[in-house]
Amino acid sequence: MPENATEVTAAGIARLAGVGRAAVSNWRRRYADFPQPVGGTGTSPSFALSEVEQWLRDQGKLAEVPLRERVWQEVAGHPAGAGQALIHVGCALLLVRDRPTAWLELAAAPDERMAALLPQALGHVLTARFGPEAGRGHGAGASNPARVHTTSAQGPGGVHGASPPNPTGVHTSGAPGPGSVHTPGASGPGSVHPPTAQDLLPSVPLLRAAAELAAGIGAGQAFEFLLGRQLDANPRQYTLTPPQLAELMADLAEPPKGADRAARERPVRSVLDPAAGTGALLRAVGGPATLYAQEADPGLAALTALRLALAAEGPRRAADGTHRAAPGPVVRTGDTLRADAFPELAADTVLCHPPFNERNWGHDELAYDPRWEYGLPARTESELAWVQHVLARLRDGGTAVLLMPPAAASRRSGRRIRAGLLRRGALRAVIALPAGAAPPYGVPLHLWILCKPEPGVRPAADLLLADTADLPGPAPDPSAGPGRPPGGKTPGGPGGGRERFDWPAVRAAVLDAWRDRTDAEGVSRVVPVIELLDDDVDLAPARHLPRPASGGGASGLGEVRERLTETLRRTAGLVPPAAAPAAPAHRPLTTVGELARAGALFLHTGTAVPGSAAAPVLTEHDVLTGAAPTAPPPTEREAPGGTAADDPVLLEPGDVVVPVLGGSTAARVVDASTAGAALGRNLQLLRPDPAAVDPWFLAGFLRGTANHRQASSYASTAARLDARRLHLPRMPLAEQQRYGERFRELAAFEDALRTAGRLGGQLVQGMYDGLTDGTVTPG
Repeated sequence: MPENATEVTAAGIARLAGVGRAAVSNWRRRYADFPQPVGGTGTSPSFALSEVEQWLRDQGKLAEVPLRERVWQEVAGHPAGAGQALIHVGCALLLVRDRPTAWLELAAAPDERMAALLPQALGHVLTARFGPEAGRGHGAGASNPARVHTTSAQGPGGVHGASPPNPTGVHTSGAPGPGSVHTPGASGPGSVHPPTAQDLLPSVPLLRAAAELAAGIGAGQAFEFLLGRQLDANPRQYTLTPPQLAELMADLAEPPKGADRAARERPVRSVLDPAAGTGALLRAVGGPATLYAQEADPGLAALTALRLALAAEGPRRAADGTHRAAPGPVVRTGDTLRADAFPELAADTVLCHPPFNERNWGHDELAYDPRWEYGLPARTESELAWVQHVLARLRDGGTAVLLMPPAAASRRSGRRIRAGLLRRGALRAVIALPAGAAPPYGVPLHLWILCKPEPGVRPAADLLLADTADLPGPAPDPSAGPGRPPGGKTPGGPGGGRERFDWPAVRAAVLDAWRDRTDAEGVSRVVPVIELLDDDVDLAPARHLPRPASGGGASGLGEVRERLTETLRRTAGLVPPAAAPAAPAHRPLTTVGELARAGALFLHTGTAVPGSAAAPVLTEHDVLTGAAPTAPPPTEREAPGGTAADDPVLLEPGDVVVPVLGGSTAARVVDASTAGAALGRNLQLLRPDPAAVDPWFLAGFLRGTANHRQASSYASTAARLDARRLHLPRMPLAEQQRYGERFRELAAFEDALRTAGRLGGQLVQGMYDGLTDGTVTPG
């Protein structure tokens, strides 16, 4: 194998072939000619990508490796690490987009010559984006590969950790762009520097492939795809801010309806994220803006700078006919609380997802810091230190939006600072989100909206409190089947899990509450500050808002009761007839794997996640609960790792979908209302040939408990189903259809039971609520 050839793991092979990892393990056991490992470990070996591709083609398991997969595998197998490879790719993609002619001239040269010429060409394009410092080399530091790593969580869209002692090969900063802001005065690492020719030489094949990918989907989208794959491949290393939440926070920072005309028509505003991570919050900012960011991890800061620059518009034609690039973001490296990179900045807007529950945030060494205008935060109140840092970096009247843990609104150790924020009118709103809106997904996080007090202006006398955790879910849609709400989301609520709520409804409720600042029953309330200044200064919205009554209050309980009665009547008619005992049948069996090899059905593995495509996504939760596919968020932006380039598997009527994790005996036949949705992760699709296999027959036998047990493998914490090992009896199609009709009736009965259980629970809780709050009399 050539030195530095791209390697691929078993997971990568499974992705290339569109199968599960268990299939790759099976190939290694069954086929003596399967490529031998060339690296990795005994438990996680790696293989030469070229050898794997050739073997898959010889076996008829691969027609051609998609370009995006080849590029990602080269990134993942880069000898300097995926982080350094992504930095090289980002620099090259800026050159591809901003100076395409220069790139084409370089790409025509041999690899060594191209690597020798690239640093100078990259220097020109980086200088145009990040300022004069970006075009200069960085000496010996270039040989130190930038690896994205963490020591402690710290921010939106990515990792936050302590800054390593040595800067990486590419680090960030830069001259401020245009805007009505003070010039940052802190010194720090230089702006994004071009890597050296020695560093770039192993990356040249990767850069050529990345440029080819960019030619098809655009430079910015290509970088988003590769960065997203890196985030997906290392999920425990990153604390992400979901794109829907990032856009909501950016929208909340816009001037409200009552703002003065001058504030609303400010042509270019400055936006700061002091805990930037991968730049998710700044990427959500709309309109012209000068972006400032600080991130503790140098490698992650470099990726953020390149990501934001590639998301911005390309060069524009100037009056003299030349093309000039707009100034790029100002991204600096360092611990924000201990070494603020923008001590003189007065930003119009600050967006921040700070690290939660930090103890080592600098309490002792920062005791006399001038930023603690509202009081020195306790050692356990790192979030309140971030709140005061954010206020210190705002201009007078500027707005900040922070994502906060719910404990920060009620811990006794922070009551004095909360009281100061209220008295001076700095805290304008506390909004509770449903559990699952952002990690940690089991906790209903809060949004704090702050405004820096203006001298001579009377402080606001009230605080907006909003709670969206108990917003009612979407109304049932009869066309979607019993118990299946349109849009695919089950009603939200505490403990609902990751994104188990109606996100469009949450977004609309939050924006309406903030912009209108009016009371909405059970959702929002404008509370006089004087009511909150007690001994606890508890700002948790749930403490000051009555919970909305289940079933829509007393007036809605009658409708819920009527729907429940009708559902129970329909359910009674669907009860299966009495089972006729019979001796155990001994039928000839086949397996799903044998049917697949014979062409009687086709297998596909799901890869889509909600928000990764324009189509709804059928998730594992949807299959288990009978819900409709999860609707995409109301945005054109895509989550990292889930780009349109992933080409998700789209469902067709008659497909059978089974979950592969958890050990549950579930199978779902796709109907017309579900067709067209994308197949989600942890799902396996079986597409039978209707002339050979009846889909309801297939789904029914796949749900057998004994069948699942023999086809599942068990790890220490979970069970995994190998769909190819599931058994089916050999039957003529007519006999299959007899069984299939009975299985279809059982599925309809199951759906009716789900709906009845949901309506019954809603009626019971509504009665409890009405009797206890006095809106319903006992009789």
